[in-house]
Amino acid sequence: MGPDIGLVEAERPLRVALLTYRGHPWVGGQGVYVRHLVRELSMLGHSVEVFSGPPYPHLDEGIKLTELPSLDLYRMPDPFRVPKLAEFRSPIDVLEWVITCTASFAEPLTFSLRAFQALLSRLDDFDLVHDNQCLGYGIDWLRRAGMPTLGTIHHPITVDRRLEIAHAPTRGKRLAMRRFYAFTRMQNRVARRLDRIVTVSTNSFDDIVSDLGVDPARLNIVTVGVDPDQFRPLPDVTPVPGRLMTTASADVVMKGLAYLLEALAKLRVENPALHLVVIGRPKDDSAASRRIDQLDLAGSVEFVSGVPDERIVELYNEAQLAVVPSLYEGFSLPAVEAMSCGVPLVATTGGALPEVTGPDGETCLQVPPGDSEALAARIGWALSQPELRSTVGAAGRARVKANYSWAATARKTVEQYRALLADVPARQPRTSAIRALASR
Repeated sequence: MGPDIGLVEAERPLRVALLTYRGHPWVGGQGVYVRHLVRELSMLGHSVEVFSGPPYPHLDEGIKLTELPSLDLYRMPDPFRVPKLAEFRSPIDVLEWVITCTASFAEPLTFSLRAFQALLSRLDDFDLVHDNQCLGYGIDWLRRAGMPTLGTIHHPITVDRRLEIAHAPTRGKRLAMRRFYAFTRMQNRVARRLDRIVTVSTNSFDDIVSDLGVDPARLNIVTVGVDPDQFRPLPDVTPVPGRLMTTASADVVMKGLAYLLEALAKLRVENPALHLVVIGRPKDDSAASRRIDQLDLAGSVEFVSGVPDERIVELYNEAQLAVVPSLYEGFSLPAVEAMSCGVPLVATTGGALPEVTGPDGETCLQVPPGDSEALAARIGWALSQPELRSTVGAAGRARVKANYSWAATARKTVEQYRALLADVPARQPRTSAIRALASR
């Protein structure tokens, strides 16, 4: 009797094209997600090629990265620069510049078009496409050309848009935010067309269904993780008295850094030794930098960026408390990294944070989002309770070890890949459709 064909297919190594429109290794979480997921998928025996726009992710040795260069108009230290004529290499580059000149964010669309061009002649090289939150029209064109497509949506960017507009101080700023987030209309359409979607929490699941109109039958939860052997307590590192630590995109309203700065200023009135380390980089003359000056915190806030994971682990262990002050999170890698290091965590209840971090007073300490008074009170109280900090820190690490690991993320992602291929058998792409798409 021959082998069970179904069993053979279920065990066959898969060939995956994983797309990420930007893969910054430290900021935003996309590069972190890609690096660790791809490493674990490779360890399971699957072949993964990453297609990324700049900034490119740091990948482990042996992982293939195909770079899809863009104009990179937001790169540091010269964001919103005017590109030189020689930089325009294709019509997509021109489109990127034109859209940016309208004050809209072009990268999700233009990356998806570059990815479509790069993959159209290589459809036979892969079993499926896995899109990491790009949701551009080019991703849907790949699906229409015959490639089964799965998307990761960490949370709907419509949430960012809503919060940025709500916190914009003037009518002009609100209009600018609406222009910038115009790409979310495209993402909403593409999300509804994808064959299958994974997201990282129940909270994000609900928001994707309500905000994007995605059929919940095509949506599944696969939590992200952390390596508890890497993010761990360091017995030889002593916490620095008065040190707080956070990881935040300094100029993103949703991350809530402004409220943490206000809380720090309040606490320093009675405890001048308090200081904050921020993993992130503020833009020149940014809202965060101006707020630091307004609150007279220039000597009490240090921004750290571009350091390896080993140094980040040390920084966590040097802190008496880690803080996640976000107004909303679809999951929060910084929260589980801090907890994995055994650092007591103060976090808001924004978005999925309670779901991720666990019960208040047991595995973390919780406060309402957008409340600097409550944040200051909780931090100040926790700093006065060394035994509680020790207990909460240990319980937080135990929760992470029991629930979140990149190995588990990869295994569950493969389950979604196989379910996708079972639901969407290899399509026979229509030659006429491919020609029409390629000519766009």
